[in-house]
Amino acid sequence: MRLTLAERKAITRKLANRYEKAPKAEKSRILDEICQLCDWNRDHARRALRRALGPAPKRNRPVRIPTYDAEVISALEIVWATLDGPAGKRLAPVMASTVEALERHGEISLSDRVRTGLLRMSAATIDRRLGPQRARLRLKGRSRTKPGGLLKSQIPIRTFADWDDAAPGFCEADLVAHDGGDPRGEHAYTLDVTCVATGWTEVRILRNRAQRWVIEALADIETALPFPLIGLDTDNGSEFINHLLMEFCVARDITFTRSRPYRKNDGCFVEQKNNSVVRRAVGYARYDTEDEREVLGELYGYLSNYVNFFQPQMRLVAKTRTGARVSKRYDMAATPHIRLLSSGAMGAEDASLLTKHYEMLNPAELKRRIAGCQDQLTDLARLPRLPPRGPSTDHGWRAYEIGGFAPRREPTG
Repeated sequence: MRLTLAERKAITRKLANRYEKAPKAEKSRILDEICQLCDWNRDHARRALRRALGPAPKRNRPVRIPTYDAEVISALEIVWATLDGPAGKRLAPVMASTVEALERHGEISLSDRVRTGLLRMSAATIDRRLGPQRARLRLKGRSRTKPGGLLKSQIPIRTFADWDDAAPGFCEADLVAHDGGDPRGEHAYTLDVTCVATGWTEVRILRNRAQRWVIEALADIETALPFPLIGLDTDNGSEFINHLLMEFCVARDITFTRSRPYRKNDGCFVEQKNNSVVRRAVGYARYDTEDEREVLGELYGYLSNYVNFFQPQMRLVAKTRTGARVSKRYDMAATPHIRLLSSGAMGAEDASLLTKHYEMLNPAELKRRIAGCQDQLTDLARLPRLPPRGPSTDHGWRAYEIGGFAPRREPTG
């Protein structure tokens, strides 16, 4: 016989008080009993018994005193902003060295209590405390390089897996277009060169993507690197796959390789820096004037020291797939400067010079100078200008000499 709704409510009210005070085994028997009488499942029976008992009284929990007060969080925000807002897992390992550098140059003055709080803060706590300040806009752009067929058969192909355990000096190179979404006419490019082993990154501004500017910038980067350039890997663009770059590498005994066509992940190390270093610093605006190129060149001078000596980076150590689930494991975050010193590839004298250069750098001052250049770029980008007309006419075939060699042919036509 099926019970009425009133009878079910009466049974529930009668068993509710006994259910509340009963031990776990007795509660199970009460649930079996009410399920049999009322033809309910156990989940519904539990909900009915809780409703019959009424709302639970609120417990007066003690007020928890925050471990890190406003003074510690204020200092954390200064360090975080100085390093351009890294995530907690990147910031925590370099917190001590960054605080030391800021104190050495008089940017901050911390008490022992605040300094201790910063150094003992975990990565998760850093992310949680900086949550309101972590909102960022993410922009996307398009590539403006074209494939080149010259010399492809003479330049070996390299995949991303071939860089395992690479020594400092094996680098990937790529170009970043600054066309503002309109590829017509002449506009600036950035040459991005990244060391695979250390993450050391050098960027140079180019007038356009002509081969002559690429060679000049590579020669300048080669002299600026704190280690010898022993390997260079590029994509299949015509700005790289040409006789000029081939002779440049042969003259300097540099291993020259290229990635597979349409496989951007083969150049994953430099592709990542295109976004985190170049796009993050200069955005997606169009830069095509001499004034803009001068400001970009000044900005990149500061950016090189800022990224290589103070920006912590994490490297992928292992990647495993279990069915559809992919698990990744990363190493401890470290700056390219620290990775280079830890590699043992530098002599004692060179390492000492690099350390002295690091101690002279003020990360907060570098950040201010970068911001000043970014403000100048914003002002220049707002100036009225003529619309771009047609393709660029400079193909880089002018006679010139870099490192003891000249191009194979002169301008035609």
